[in-house]
Amino acid sequence: MRRADRLFTLVQLIRGRRLSTAAWLAQRLEVSLRTVYRDVADLQQQGVPIEGEAGVGYRMGRGFELPPLMFTQEEAMALAAATRMAQQWLDPAMARAAGDAFSRVVSVLPASLRSQVQGMALVVPPVGLDAAVAQRLQTLREAAQARCKLEVRYRDASEQRSQRVLRPLGCFYWGRVWTLGAWCETRRDFRSFRVDRIDQLQVLDTRFADEPGRTLQDLLRHVEAERQAGLCAAPASDA
Repeated sequence: MRRADRLFTLVQLIRGRRLSTAAWLAQRLEVSLRTVYRDVADLQQQGVPIEGEAGVGYRMGRGFELPPLMFTQEEAMALAAATRMAQQWLDPAMARAAGDAFSRVVSVLPASLRSQVQGMALVVPPVGLDAAVAQRLQTLREAAQARCKLEVRYRDASEQRSQRVLRPLGCFYWGRVWTLGAWCETRRDFRSFRVDRIDQLQVLDTRFADEPGRTLQDLLRHVEAERQAGLCAAPASDA
């Protein structure tokens, strides 16, 4: 990587996080710690408001802006591929937003690169989410963001049906299958529900606040513990 490109990437990395250690930056840039220290010092001398110091971490000062970004061919291709896949496997609102965002990127690409991206030999056939499942996924995602409780009628793998009141915490993509991770008020524990097995769904007026032991981070720790124990090789649905 040319030094100019490395400095630009360094600014982007620091700008994109609240605090970045030199060790983390060195790993991402594939350079030594000494190189990171030297590059940061050079950027500071050039007027880039990088705050912090070696051994603590760096962050970007307020008010710093970069000129519009340009993309390499590989970066533009990667964005195009990610957008095409996202449009098949996200909910309708997110899929539209992904398409709109990428259209803005394409509009500022040089003509030659734009042509290469549009003619990229990577095709994602329209075999993604069923329309009803995609719409249900959007409702679940929005409920989780708004911290609204849900009442669902759920059908498990053995066709047993149950009715639950849930605190939706996050939607998880497992490759062709989405699940809802939630705190189940019926079972008083974390549960995972396949979105395509939710037969009925109602967003309640009741909102919930984070409580110790019932948050998304608690759920992630719970999943990681099960994974470490070899119990979570595949998405688990409530039984």
